[in-house]
Amino acid sequence: MDTLSTRGSSVVLNCSAYSQPSPKIEWKKDGTFLNLVSDDRRQLLPDGSLFISNVVHSKHNKPDEGYYQCVATVESLGTIVSRTAKLTVAGLPRFASQPEHSSVYAGDSAILNCEVNADLVPFVRWEQNRQPLLLDDRVLKLPSGTLVISNTTEGDGGLYRCIVESGGPPKYSDEAELKVLPGSKVTSNLVFLKQPSSLVRVIGQSAVLPCVASGLPLPTIRWMKNEEALDTESSERLVLLAGGSLEISDITEDDAGTYFCVADNGNETIEAQAELTVQAQPEFLKQPTNIYAHESMDIVFECEVTGKPTPTVKWVKNGDMVIPSDYFKIVKEHNLQVLGLVKSDEGFYQCIAENDVGNAQAGAQLIILEHAPATSGPLPSAPRDVVASLVSTRFIKLTWRTPASDPHGDNLTYSVFYTKEGITRERVENTSHPGEMQVTIQNLMPATVYIFRVMAHNKHGFGESSAPLRVETQPEVQLPGPAPNIRAYATSPTSITVTWETPLSGNGEIQNYKLYYMEKGTDKEQDVDVSSHSHTINGLKKYTEYSFRVVAYNKHGPGVSTQDVAVQTLSDVPSAAPQNLSLEVRNSKSIMIHWQPPPLATQNGQITGYKIRYRKASRKSDVTETLVPGTQLSQLIEGLDRGTEYNFRVAALTVNGTGPATDWLSAETFESDLDETRVPEVPSSLHVRPLVTSIVVSWTPPENQNIVVRGYAIGYGIGSPHAQTIKVDYKQRYYTIENLDPSSHYVITLKAFNNVGEGIPLYESAVTRPHTDTSEVDLFVINAPYTPVPDPTPMMPPVGVQASILSHDTIRITWADNSLPKHQKITDSRYYTVRWKTNIPANTKYKNANATTLSYLVTGLKANTLYEFSVMVTKGRRSSTWSMTAHGTTFELVPTSPPKDVTVVSKEGKPRTIIVNWQPPSEANGKITGYIIYYSTDVNAEIHDWVIEPVVGNRLTHQIQELTLDTPYYFKIQARNSKGMGPMSDAVQFRTPKADSSDKMPNDQASGSAGKGSRLPDLGSDYKTPMSGSNSPHGSPTSPLDSNMLLVVIISVGVITIVVVVIIAIFCTRRTTSHQKKKRAACKSVNGSHKYKGNAKDVKPPDLWIHHERLELKPIDKSPDPNPIMTDTPIPRNSQDITPVDNSMDSNIHQRRNSYRGHESEDSMSTLAGRRGMRPKMMMPFDSQPPQQSIRNTPSTDTMPASSSQTCCTDHQDPEGATSSSYLASSQEEDSGQSLPTAHVRPSHPLKSFAVPAIPPPGPPTYDPALPSTPLLSQQALNHHIHSMKTASIGTLGRSRPPMPVVVPSAPEVQETTRMLEDSESSYEPDELTKEMAHLEGLMKDLNAITTA
Repeated sequence: MDTLSTRGSSVVLNCSAYSQPSPKIEWKKDGTFLNLVSDDRRQLLPDGSLFISNVVHSKHNKPDEGYYQCVATVESLGTIVSRTAKLTVAGLPRFASQPEHSSVYAGDSAILNCEVNADLVPFVRWEQNRQPLLLDDRVLKLPSGTLVISNTTEGDGGLYRCIVESGGPPKYSDEAELKVLPGSKVTSNLVFLKQPSSLVRVIGQSAVLPCVASGLPLPTIRWMKNEEALDTESSERLVLLAGGSLEISDITEDDAGTYFCVADNGNETIEAQAELTVQAQPEFLKQPTNIYAHESMDIVFECEVTGKPTPTVKWVKNGDMVIPSDYFKIVKEHNLQVLGLVKSDEGFYQCIAENDVGNAQAGAQLIILEHAPATSGPLPSAPRDVVASLVSTRFIKLTWRTPASDPHGDNLTYSVFYTKEGITRERVENTSHPGEMQVTIQNLMPATVYIFRVMAHNKHGFGESSAPLRVETQPEVQLPGPAPNIRAYATSPTSITVTWETPLSGNGEIQNYKLYYMEKGTDKEQDVDVSSHSHTINGLKKYTEYSFRVVAYNKHGPGVSTQDVAVQTLSDVPSAAPQNLSLEVRNSKSIMIHWQPPPLATQNGQITGYKIRYRKASRKSDVTETLVPGTQLSQLIEGLDRGTEYNFRVAALTVNGTGPATDWLSAETFESDLDETRVPEVPSSLHVRPLVTSIVVSWTPPENQNIVVRGYAIGYGIGSPHAQTIKVDYKQRYYTIENLDPSSHYVITLKAFNNVGEGIPLYESAVTRPHTDTSEVDLFVINAPYTPVPDPTPMMPPVGVQASILSHDTIRITWADNSLPKHQKITDSRYYTVRWKTNIPANTKYKNANATTLSYLVTGLKANTLYEFSVMVTKGRRSSTWSMTAHGTTFELVPTSPPKDVTVVSKEGKPRTIIVNWQPPSEANGKITGYIIYYSTDVNAEIHDWVIEPVVGNRLTHQIQELTLDTPYYFKIQARNSKGMGPMSDAVQFRTPKADSSDKMPNDQASGSAGKGSRLPDLGSDYKTPMSGSNSPHGSPTSPLDSNMLLVVIISVGVITIVVVVIIAIFCTRRTTSHQKKKRAACKSVNGSHKYKGNAKDVKPPDLWIHHERLELKPIDKSPDPNPIMTDTPIPRNSQDITPVDNSMDSNIHQRRNSYRGHESEDSMSTLAGRRGMRPKMMMPFDSQPPQQSIRNTPSTDTMPASSSQTCCTDHQDPEGATSSSYLASSQEEDSGQSLPTAHVRPSHPLKSFAVPAIPPPGPPTYDPALPSTPLLSQQALNHHIHSMKTASIGTLGRSRPPMPVVVPSAPEVQETTRMLEDSESSYEPDELTKEMAHLEGLMKDLNAITTA
């Protein structure tokens, strides 16, 4: 540590270092090693300390004074150095000032100067009459050596001298006589004998601020810091010393500031000030740690320090200074980065921080590891075909092929070693994951040759190296570098001068410079062309911060910009007067003044105070002036005369002076003060006006106006006035009691009260009106005929209150005063009180402000918030009631807080989909119109590199799909309103789930069955298939148990379906020619009448349906195929409608069927995909009658007229009629006759429920606009006429039956389908039909039991 010594004495500088083996200790003085072997006075002690005997010090020879440093070395490890310690040798005694003869009155203070050079102050002592002087709480020696004697007595007289004893012979000052005179009653001016001077101290030290004053009467000393009084009596660290000096012990950072010594003797006050600056030694916030690394790697030693002044940091390796170079760089302010490690980089690295107070050091060791020997096993050969696929000025992209020894190379990782040509230090860049065969090397130098080689390594170790590849980066355009040493300083309140130097890399002649500048808080940057190295910008705003930067131009264009430098223009006197000045008469001797600061743009600096000037209106030349601090916005002026009119004005002050003052404002004090030694008298009158559910109460104040009234208490109740009590302000003259019962008798009491208590009550009763009273509700008006005029007459409230919105936080309130003349000019001392509040939250209290004009600027409001305002006028002791309420909503502002409570969860069953939830910002400042979700896998990436997901509206949840499994993602959310974007939330991390074995099953099934025409398991309509070419997984993950169950269900359904088909085929064999003839006749009859007959023969068997619970009706997009196959196709009615399909046509159909698009689900971000290998559900209608009519089933068109589409038995070509039918579903909630909806099935177990749609009404079918009808599967007909069919069922025995679902896993043969369709057109006897349907119901019950098991 730093040491102070004297000439001829001995000094020991400690140093200890420990290691195995023991280190070698050496010493440096002023950076040079000391040769201690041949030195007689300096020797190395066994513990490593340095001993200096007989310190030498003279005017021209100071060999021992300086900075010492201990160096410890271990040959096999390295070298470390200690912090430096300063050895100071006290010089020869020299007096800067000596005591002088003086006289002092008894009881006053005296000082005797004796100032020597600072290093000798500890060696100074005083003598009185050649005897050592004892110091006590009355006699004090200041740190400078000066002697202070307070409260002098006769015994303090005598001869004084100071002595310096610094090791040699003592040195004496001149003697001076102090005479103590008897006390005097004659006053003398107050003067400082010793004033405080500015000090610099270190945290933990002590400081003495001297302050000694003299004068008669004797002064008292008090201290203030930054305008606040210091309490020296109760503080343990602040002590008031003899004479009034202040001692601060154990100094902290908070002690820094300006201290004021104030001396006051009753006649006058004087003050002196001094600045205390607190410094702190360097301390480490983060120390470097030991690093183990391999050669060619890059490492960073971290070092973060603090201190005051800010420390400088340097790095030392093995005791030698580290000089920054291409491979040793200082990054992030103080960290040391070493690139491309070599064996010689090993050793001790120390971070040394220094400032004016001291220095500190922290170290760490770098150890270079050897690569682990290769394990037994084959090593990869050299990567092949290493090429530079992309060469730029500062980066190169390398690609290569796998080694010949491992052509697949899936488990190989690669390391790219590179160096500048001619440099032996190599750096390495590793690939990010196995199998990757490219890497981009960045941060290269332009027009520089680099040598690259690539090595592969597997689990056994590194393989062979590729042949060196020589690549030269491209030359960079020769643009200027940044201009160094840019500085900016304010030259006046409106101008700033900026200077800079020529860029170090000018790359040719600099043609000119462009100086950019911008006001802080704005985004509008201005520029000016400059040809020299300095420029002064004028016309700036006063006391405003600006940022500046410079760009140099040469013949190639603009160069690199400098960093921004910020500077503030100088302050000036305010250019506007304070606002909203108002006067409030308190009593007969005082008036309260209120005001607001000048507008912010006109303050031109920090407001340090306000100057209040006031005078009697009758004596305008006699002006009194008072100052108040800048934080104070009101002042009570006391000691005024009774019943006298005064004028007031206020001006704001900065350090530059006083700004303009407000206009003179007048107020008159009361003639007499009011009495509050007793309770108020009874109010002079009380009137009530009953309404249906309320009673309006009005009153006048007590006749004796000399007693203080603080307010009024209103009691009321049915039959008794003590049920409820309401207290109102003393200025109020009426009140409406709400929420009363009609036709009820209420007793009301009114009492005036003050701080002493409540006065005598006044009673009144009233009966509220009945409910049947239809008379118009009267509005209570103060000047209504039934209201007595109080004495004095209350003032009329202001009228026409309006709120004008100026900004997001400012509203101007204006009003008119009917008691003023027509020109609305205020000539008396009245003032107005404006109050305002918002109802959010509900318990918000009113805020008030006074004004003396007919407008008031309300500031500091919340954005996009509704406020209500009202105004009251006061003149002397008379006040009005509050005016009618005006409302105003402040403008919107960009959100000032981010969305909160951001959470991310994985969607159940979809590991690649996550759900982001959040809550709106606390400070939305307007209606939220949307959100932006940012997400990335790198939390440190630039925000423009994050993926953006916009969310429209005020939704608070969003889904993001197709994420990578087992990957950490980071999410941020930003809210926006009509004014712009708010701040982003903090990043929230979420790791997607790992891949599940069942996750791939749906995809595997799809790919395995696509070409065979087999049907996938029914995954529900929420099953999302990817677009063509997508590699994303298909379907939701299912467990193996669910997969087995699904397989059993599919097989069971297939077997049962075959049985059903066989039964139907048996019925087909019973068809007769007469039946066919009857069928044709029925068809013709339907075509003619379009109505079903109501006879028993027309009863149809129920349709056989397949669908699920929770049926939804949603439109489905058309196929993107340029030759769409999503068209309407009717089910053939007989065997003549079916065209045989050959194998090629069937193959083509299967291919084209793979391009369906699913409609967006309720998820906000759906994946549109082509469904692969999926067969639609088949609906087999068993109608005894053809449909009523055909309906064109297209969402974009209206229902076709019946006359244009009614075809039943017309023959037409259907290429897929043999393999599929149109699938049409009907909602249980919607009438199938009114709309033709499409079934959208939520995820549910297949074959879980059975239902039959209801009988359609006979009316013409129409579309429900809320449920557009779109076919799930339709095909291109060869016929130009496109038909679709509406299916409906008529229940057995006159009642509807639930639908019976059937899933057909594969299409039946053509002939079998033909038989089915033919059979569907045949007639059945009722008994046969009932028997067969009962049999089918039994089969369906068995099927339902299987599927629900």
